[in-house]
Amino acid sequence: MSVNVTLILTTVPDAVTAQKLAAQALDARLAACVSQQATVHSTYHWQGKLESADEIQLLFKTSVARAQELEQFIQKHHPYDTPEILSWHATASASYGQWLIAETQRPVHV
Repeated sequence: MSVNVTLILTTVPDAVTAQKLAAQALDARLAACVSQQATVHSTYHWQGKLESADEIQLLFKTSVARAQELEQFIQKHHPYDTPEILSWHATASASYGQWLIAETQRPVHV
């Protein structure tokens, strides 16, 4: 039986920013895994001009329960004023989905 999960994609300007954002999200248990993709070349309209930049894509894998909090976290810690944040629901295999849910639960503090 599959498990519902959420995938969130964003782009950042460089590898250092990518590693920092991924580590912070993982430390906060907002994602179970963050995949850093190869450099992508983005072309887009920004403030009336055609822009072009090399960026790093990050794909966050999280539980449905933590998705909104992760999106807010990315928005707050992202270096861009208007970061790309795309989110979609997916299904994972039972074992991967259960692992993902377990990893995005905060530890109980005694």
